[in-house]
Amino acid sequence: MFITVNGKPEEIKMESSIGELILSKGLRLEDVVVEHNLRIVPKFQWQNTFLEENDSVEIISFVGGG
Repeated sequence: MFITVNGKPEEIKMESSIGELILSKGLRLEDVVVEHNLRIVPKFQWQNTFLEENDSVEIISFVGGG
């Protein structure tokens, strides 16, 4: 199935959750914010929010520095 992640088309397996998508990209759950179809999704909902064909996901990572 195809979705859009950060503006780019991407193929993922059926019945993937937002949490699974983040982990598949090697990201730490505590370091990102996720927008799913123009709506910010709270972290406690990531494992129970399943992606569907043509969904749009924006993953924003926080980077420390100084």
